[in-house]
Amino acid sequence: MALDKALPLGEPQQSPLRSLAIAVWRRPALGASALLAGPMGWLVLIYLAALATLFISAFWSVNDFTGEIVHSWTLDNFRQLVESSVYPHIALRTIGIAFAVTLTDIVLAFPLAYFMARIARPKLRAALFAMVLLPLWSSYLARVYAWRLILSHDGVLNWFLLELGLPRAHIGYTNWAMWIVFSYIWLPFMVMPIYAAIERIPGSFLEASQDLGGRGLRTLRKVILPLAMPGVIAGSIFTFSLTLGDYITPVLVGGPGSNFIGNVVFSNVGIANNIPFAAAFATVPLVVMAIYLFIARRLGAFEMM
Repeated sequence: MALDKALPLGEPQQSPLRSLAIAVWRRPALGASALLAGPMGWLVLIYLAALATLFISAFWSVNDFTGEIVHSWTLDNFRQLVESSVYPHIALRTIGIAFAVTLTDIVLAFPLAYFMARIARPKLRAALFAMVLLPLWSSYLARVYAWRLILSHDGVLNWFLLELGLPRAHIGYTNWAMWIVFSYIWLPFMVMPIYAAIERIPGSFLEASQDLGGRGLRTLRKVILPLAMPGVIAGSIFTFSLTLGDYITPVLVGGPGSNFIGNVVFSNVGIANNIPFAAAFATVPLVVMAIYLFIARRLGAFEMM
C-alpha cells in the first residue's frame, strides 16, 4: 500500500529545467528570444541609452558665470554650429578626408584582395595575410609616430628625395599627411571584407563569363564588382566611420588648421567644459553615418550581403 501511494498513477513528474527545454524546443522563437535577450539588453542599456543621453544633452546649455550645465531646452548649440564660420569648415574637412580615405583604400585594397583570393598560392596568401594584419599587432600611436617621422621636414621621405636631387615634399603637418596616414592605418579594415567577398564568388561564374565572351575588364565590371560590393560596403563603413571619429591623428600629423570634429569635441569636454556643445557637434558624425547607411540600403548593398 505504501508503494502504491509513493508512485501515483498518471504521467511522471518533470523537472522545471526539462519543462523549460521542451517549451523552447516547441517554440523556436522563444529560444531565439532567450539567446538575444542578453546582447540586445546590453545594446539598449549601454549603446542606445548613451546615444540618447548624448542627443538630449545637446539641447542643454552652460551657465556663463558658474560654468554649470543648465537643464533647459534650447537650440543655441545647433544654431552656433550652423552660424559659425569655423565649425562648418571643420565638419566639411572631416567628411571630405573620410571620403578620400575610403576611396583610396578601396582602390588599394581591391587588387590586393583579388590577388590574395584568386591568384596567390596558399603559402604566398598566408604571407600576404601576415603582411596585412601585422600592422594591427602594433600600437596605434606607434604607427602614427612612425609616419610622423617619415613625413616630417627632416624625415625619411625628404631625405630620400634630397638624395635623388629632388626638392622637399613639404607634406608633414598638412591635410595630405592626414590622408596618407589614415589610408595606411585603416587599409586592413578594407582588405579583409573585400577578400572575404571575392573568395565567396563561385569560380563557375567567372568561367561562364569567359565562355560568353566576357573579357577581363567586362568580367570585373559585370560579375566581380557587383558580387564583391557587400565587402566594399562593409569595408567603407569601417574606414569612413573610423576616420570621422578619430582625433589623435589630426593632433600628431595634422597642422594648426587640421582640426577634426573629434578634436573640437575633445577640447569642449576637457578644456572648455562645454559638454552640451560637444554633444551637439558629436551628433554630426552620427547623422552623416545614418545618411550613408540609408543611401547604401537604397542602392541595395545590404540585400546582397
